Amino acid sequence: MKAVALAVLCLVLAIPAAAAGAGVAPGRKYFSRPDLKPPRIKIFARSRLVTPGYIFIAPKKKVTQGGPLILDNQGRTVWFMPVDQRGVTDFRVQKYQGRPVLTWWRGKSADDKRLGRYSIYDQSYRLIKYIRPAHGLSGDMHEFSITPRGTALMTLSHVVKVKTRKVLEGAFQEVDIKTGKVLFEWHSVGHVPLTESYYRLPRQPGKTYDYFHINTIEVDGDGNFLVSSRNTHTIYKINRKTGAIVWRLGGKRSDFRLGKGARFGWQHDVRRQKDGTITIFDNAAAPKLRRQSRGIVLRVDERRKTATLLHTYVHSPPIVAVDQGNMQKLPNGNYLVGWGHQPYVTEFGPRGKALLDLRFAREGADSYRAYRFPWVGRPRSKPAIAVEGDTLYASWNGATEVKAWQLLGGAEKKKLRPLSTVEKTGFETAIAVPSDAAWVAVRALDRLGRSMARSDAIGRA
Repeated sequence: MKAVALAVLCLVLAIPAAAAGAGVAPGRKYFSRPDLKPPRIKIFARSRLVTPGYIFIAPKKKVTQGGPLILDNQGRTVWFMPVDQRGVTDFRVQKYQGRPVLTWWRGKSADDKRLGRYSIYDQSYRLIKYIRPAHGLSGDMHEFSITPRGTALMTLSHVVKVKTRKVLEGAFQEVDIKTGKVLFEWHSVGHVPLTESYYRLPRQPGKTYDYFHINTIEVDGDGNFLVSSRNTHTIYKINRKTGAIVWRLGGKRSDFRLGKGARFGWQHDVRRQKDGTITIFDNAAAPKLRRQSRGIVLRVDERRKTATLLHTYVHSPPIVAVDQGNMQKLPNGNYLVGWGHQPYVTEFGPRGKALLDLRFAREGADSYRAYRFPWVGRPRSKPAIAVEGDTLYASWNGATEVKAWQLLGGAEKKKLRPLSTVEKTGFETAIAVPSDAAWVAVRALDRLGRSMARSDAIGRA
């Protein structure tokens, strides 16, 4: 076993200009997009060895605006779609019909007129499809996974009666995205008795008992399913053909002998890796089982029925995430950990060094999961601009290929000429405007200096 601890720098190495000053202000403000108020981000550690790409989170709860949010490695906004404070969950990049897409879950609207659903958006941030489970069941926040077969795995919220008690069972469907046909459906009641749960039985007879709490569905290498149950502290392998439980890892009825430090509880985000190991975000709370939550890597020998702890990734100072959270293994061997209930995201090197550590600036904000992916965004909208005094502010929400802005100006709206070119700096770039330019606009330029799009022209007051 190799235990590695994160030594997080307490010194703020880099804070975006928009986040400087009052670090707990409710949201960023942009001149060119005053309608966007994503949460401010603080950076506590950033190494030159951090993985390229973008961070995908979905701020919610104590935020001015919640919704899917893409950040760069400096914590700057790349794309944001405001929803509401309740926000969305499981925001990430997946592949659908061979192309990268953005997916997420959103719950009921505040007025309860729109039911929860899963969304698929293309690289231009246009809706491809909404998906809901079949058979009158309700999808929940925990998992929406697109498989190479063009199917979707969805966790379900389903209350049933067991004797005289209302029970929230763990359930999921595999649905063909194109046709909506249900290819597989599984329910925990009938397979997993209530006695396997570690969750306290409600004292009130009429209160629903959340005994299982499904939060991950993973297709294993043999085509069967791996399912994580938070409240039984167990990973179940489920036969795709029969729905029978093949084995249990962890919990009260484990088929595996767990080595030193390998036992987990209240866990999230169970993933089988290409090398056969299993990664887990081990909340270990609540109630608290360990000093802190951790990301772990287990070597699982299905023949000998043993599970060995290979690596542990923890935060210093300690973080206890009572719910939510995930651990993503990156292609280069690094790990990205979203701390769920706690407002942190950390990228670890293979040996546990902190390559990036950031958090929401405001207490009470969180994101169900955090991911890192490469992404190319090509919005169909125009760049946005605003002028304040002698400064023009330019932005283009979601455009990842802009390298510079070309300022256009002139005395007449339809006769603008290039005045200057400045490098793009973060989500919004400030550009000095000559005093004799009565009308202004901008062109977005790519890395080769080619024009990608032009804003509308606006007159200076």
